[in-house]
Amino acid sequence: MSMTDPIADLLTRIRNAQRAGLEKIELPSSKLKVKVSEALKKEGFVGEVSVRADGKQGVLTLVLKYDEQKNPVISEIRRKSKPGLRVYVKHTDIPKVMNGLGIALVSTSKGILVDREARKAHLGGELLATVW
Repeated sequence: MSMTDPIADLLTRIRNAQRAGLEKIELPSSKLKVKVSEALKKEGFVGEVSVRADGKQGVLTLVLKYDEQKNPVISEIRRKSKPGLRVYVKHTDIPKVMNGLGIALVSTSKGILVDREARKAHLGGELLATVW
């Protein structure tokens, strides 16, 4: 089965797993999904990120994070640029998510960067998602 939007699939699986209170999720791996997951880990939205070989494309495992009251760390996760409607931004136009409390993921020529890093490096690109 062909998947047209693997990033939306990743974000939806995270959102659904957190609503169900799951500790971890496993999904088919890709380089893009791994980079997005590592950016979420670096910013503290998910726990451990690992990839294991399965003879096909690999399996990406994400450990989800919750606070002391078992509420998900991620309040909302939204896909901005879609295959049918790409959203490109200059480094000056990258949105601040929740006044800096959240992050925007930007696909740049230097890879997947968080909004702060992209602004600092003066790199624009495709606005993938916002997380807070």
